[in-house]
Amino acid sequence: MKKLPVLIVLMLPLTLFAQTKQFVLFDQEFVYTKQDADNSTPSKSHYYVTGEKINPKRPKDWTAPVDYRNGTVHIRIEVKEKPAGNAPTTWTLCYIPNKGKGNGYGCTGTDVYTSTGVYERDVPMTSFWENESIIWEEGIKQMDLVIKDDSGGQGHAHKRADFEKFFPTKVRITMVQVAKGEQYDSSILTEK
Repeated sequence: MKKLPVLIVLMLPLTLFAQTKQFVLFDQEFVYTKQDADNSTPSKSHYYVTGEKINPKRPKDWTAPVDYRNGTVHIRIEVKEKPAGNAPTTWTLCYIPNKGKGNGYGCTGTDVYTSTGVYERDVPMTSFWENESIIWEEGIKQMDLVIKDDSGGQGHAHKRADFEKFFPTKVRITMVQVAKGEQYDSSILTEK
């Protein structure tokens, strides 16, 4: 019996390490309509991941004791419903920090897709647009998801004359933050 507590103490660091090599920033499934895009505030075509939608246990400091800032983000989008027409579509995924500099936020995105299915990619946290405008030691307060066409930064889907090729849509978007030097492990995801 006296050896059991020692075994538990020896296993504790491994358990803590396993829990910190990656975490789900958010996992949201939602239907998004043209009306949702037109009426989202403060910006159109945005779906806001705030409050209980974003992981309340996310770290305050993304640089220490675990370095997520220099790791990767695993982006997974499951497109469950998409209008006919195979219009190239993407979602820009913007980190909104508690404290920023420069323009005050940074964005990465999903792959461009034309049909239903699952699309996944790993993105280095130091490679996406304006990632240096986030003070990572202060953490992330929310994520802004923006539905777009494949034309680039200003291609908001709600502005298109053929918006019916983009709306309504049903997606499940998941972002998993992976620590520097670690690999994404899909077992962290749950079925929906």
